[in-house]
Amino acid sequence: MEAGSLPMELWRLILAYLPLADLGRCCLVCRAWRELVLSLDSTRWRQLCLGCPECRHPNWPRRPQLAPPSWREALRQHALASRTWTQNGAELHSSACLHLFRRRKDRRVWHVGAAPGCGYETLRGALAAAGPYDRVLLHPGVYEEQAEVTLKVPVEIVGMGKLGDVALLVSFDQQCPTARLCNLVFMPAWFSPVVYKTSSGHVQLDNCNFEGCQLHVRGPGTCQARFCSFAQGSSAHFLGVAISLMDSCEFSGGDSASITVEGPPVSERNWACKHLAALAKTLTAVTMATSSGSIVDAVSQDTKDSLGRISHRDTSLGGHITMEDWTKQEVDWETGWTKQKAINGGLLPGQEGTVIEDDSMDTSNESSDEDNELRGANVSNIDYTLSYEQHGLAHLSEPGLPDCASFPALLSLSAELQRDAEAQELASSVQGCLLRRCLLRDGKGGVHLCNHAQARLEANVFRGLNYAVRCIQNAKLVMLRNEVSGCRASGVFLRLSAQGLIAENNIHSNGEAGLDIRKGANPIILCNRIHSGLRSGIVVLGNGKGFIRSNQIYGNKEAGVYILFNGNPVVSGNHIFQGLAAGIAVNENGRGLITENVIRQNQWGGADIRRGGDPILRNNFICHGYSDGVVVGERGRGLIEGNHIYGNRGCGVWVMSSSLPQLIGNYITHNRMYGLAVFCRKDPESSGAGEGYRPAQERERGGGGGGGGGERGGQENFHEEGELLAWESDMDSEDERFSSRRPITVALVENNCMSRNGAVGVYVKSSEALNVVGNMVANNRAAGMSIIQSSQLTRLVGNCVHGNGRVGITVDRECRVELRGNGIYGNGCHGICFRGDGQIVENDVVGNGAIGIRVMESADVKVLRNRVQALQGCAISVRQQVRGVIQENLVYQGFPVNIKPPIYTNPLNQECVVLSNTLLTHRPNTPWALENPPPRPLCNNPPSTTSSAHPANLAISMTSRITTTVESGCHNNGSIFCSIL
Repeated sequence: MEAGSLPMELWRLILAYLPLADLGRCCLVCRAWRELVLSLDSTRWRQLCLGCPECRHPNWPRRPQLAPPSWREALRQHALASRTWTQNGAELHSSACLHLFRRRKDRRVWHVGAAPGCGYETLRGALAAAGPYDRVLLHPGVYEEQAEVTLKVPVEIVGMGKLGDVALLVSFDQQCPTARLCNLVFMPAWFSPVVYKTSSGHVQLDNCNFEGCQLHVRGPGTCQARFCSFAQGSSAHFLGVAISLMDSCEFSGGDSASITVEGPPVSERNWACKHLAALAKTLTAVTMATSSGSIVDAVSQDTKDSLGRISHRDTSLGGHITMEDWTKQEVDWETGWTKQKAINGGLLPGQEGTVIEDDSMDTSNESSDEDNELRGANVSNIDYTLSYEQHGLAHLSEPGLPDCASFPALLSLSAELQRDAEAQELASSVQGCLLRRCLLRDGKGGVHLCNHAQARLEANVFRGLNYAVRCIQNAKLVMLRNEVSGCRASGVFLRLSAQGLIAENNIHSNGEAGLDIRKGANPIILCNRIHSGLRSGIVVLGNGKGFIRSNQIYGNKEAGVYILFNGNPVVSGNHIFQGLAAGIAVNENGRGLITENVIRQNQWGGADIRRGGDPILRNNFICHGYSDGVVVGERGRGLIEGNHIYGNRGCGVWVMSSSLPQLIGNYITHNRMYGLAVFCRKDPESSGAGEGYRPAQERERGGGGGGGGGERGGQENFHEEGELLAWESDMDSEDERFSSRRPITVALVENNCMSRNGAVGVYVKSSEALNVVGNMVANNRAAGMSIIQSSQLTRLVGNCVHGNGRVGITVDRECRVELRGNGIYGNGCHGICFRGDGQIVENDVVGNGAIGIRVMESADVKVLRNRVQALQGCAISVRQQVRGVIQENLVYQGFPVNIKPPIYTNPLNQECVVLSNTLLTHRPNTPWALENPPPRPLCNNPPSTTSSAHPANLAISMTSRITTTVESGCHNNGSIFCSIL
């Protein structure tokens, strides 16, 4: 009969009445019939799949409302999995297609129950009579045994009717090679909570319910459980298993871990191991093809997280964010991410008391009327202008503003695995307990791994637990494409040298950290979405390590990545954005290599380092933050190298003077406030401008940031289930030899480009020594460098300061400053305005808008061997009661209309010596340039450090009990929103 002889609709209607075996035979007729049978996927195949008493909806229990990609394929996978228990016998010589439907000739069926025709009333009696591979059918009822039932021969026990009609109050001890139980409800017997245990054989559990009881499997025994429900505190325990499979099961209401895996996989294998491994690999391939779409798509439909905010994704990276757009936006943290900027440049929320101190304003006010007139003159004769473009820092000229297209792209999991052999090996490993497509909800714990155990968790949903996964004591975890949400503590804990691969998971809306890594744990964390947490995204502490790459970390209430207490991870290639606190926080002696991340649009500092934090922060994009780009707080250290820090609402880099950072080779541009700001820990003044950079809410509290006050009690919860925070003395890192970095005793700022910031380029109000060497400070809105307070020596050596809106370099009274080898060119006001104590030696001060070098008030200074040209004013002006020496300076003639003397001194001042200075006048048709040496700074200034001196792998030991609380307030003169928690 031809398929085309009837309409296709009639054929589908006819075939809809055929059973499964007949549909299989029809597929063998011809290609047209096969295609016709396959077209019944959403009708007949769906009916057969849902009508099977041995299984449930293919997407139960996670998303039973979501249809599978193919009902026929789901039924096929069920048929293959349901027959694993029979594959230990001798293979029949039959074709592959018949192998699936083979039956043993001597197999018998035994009926148990009180109904007429049942051969036995008790389960024990039927099992005593059953032969190998016989089926025992239990009619509806409750079956109770007063002693343990031992299974000595392979047997299949099946409950008739609907699930729940047959209940067993029995404790089984399997001593046979294989067994299968289906469509049963297990409840604990009066003498033991363990309803089933096996230590050598294989057990298959299909469509069973466990209520208030336990399942125990000990290696080399194995287990395959499908469509089972563990409720009312039920749990599964695996000890030393080589492989076991839990597929599409539900765990709920437990007062301990739902699944416990303990001990290393035993070397002995039973017959089922190879079959379970093959089945697991097959299902893994299917899951990788379909699970990502089903899970991620379902998650993407949820447009709001548990905090009531819109879920934030990295899709905005595809659009271009201009500086103009950024400055027009302002954040509203209660109702949305951005709102229109306040009229006339209103302050950010929490900035009501912030004052940008600018010493150049005082300089302008104290300038004489003659100087004001000269600055207003407009002389265009360029013959007298000295050229300075060929200075030694031309290579640090301001680059173009980076856009979203220049951000490092997030790598896919396949790309990450191709470049990481260890991660690739973990991703392909199938060993230990395999948990796939399960739902674990509303209990104390999800999965607990300990003592060298191994587990693979794939495409599961963890919801409403105390914790989802706890991996300790050298256990190994592979966790792929799971959803972890709503945990009351952290989502995933890793402790005591645990390791593994955590990839492509959706971890969100947890009460503590999404991932908590400590005590020597060293996982690989790839391509996850970690977001909307009530605390931090990832916490690494207590000698914890790890490789954190290509993750999206966003929308967390505290730091996206928080490193402290000797935590030492590698954080690379992540996008950390739209957090309600810092992007990355390194505190309490934390370390780490933080490289090539995109850290943007966070409410507090993009990177926050303090209290002994000593990371390497290299080649990151830290941009568009609602506060500062990088904050180095009290006792902060670290190497900050090669980063692009731009477009932040606060400072580019904010540094506390008690810290010892190294800032090398960064581009710090287009920030709303200072490019680099260095502040004292405490302000000696009690009011007025002395509170210039201290947030108003901190002044109202009247304290610094060291205590535990402020929001949320000021203390992170690093105690977990009563766990002591005392590391063992033998936890000292074996990588201590890699942590040696050249010790420094003075903060270093070297080879950075600080340009086009909204206030001063480099602002120093410090009580500690500071070295500022070889930097390009250009085109900032206010002064280039402003030294307001410096009780210790501040050295400004080999810098290029040009094109700034006001004074090039200004030094306030009582400051100790050395200026040597700098090029100070083309600034809008004076080149140097000096009121403090120190030296001005071998600088080039050319082309500035007013006086070249202005020394005033009670300064004590030596001005030696400088080259100065002031086009419209005095080259060197010494006013008031200055003490010092003005000697061997080379003064170039300014414009002809300039009638000011090249060097002006106060005739009443007898304490300033002026001698051996030289005036060069311009001669037509003769070279007029800075020669021998060329324009400063010179290019032969060697950098004090190289990147090779800073190893990528850092470690440090923890030997003392941790009792320090985490600060929640800001320090005096603190950064805007500068605290971590």
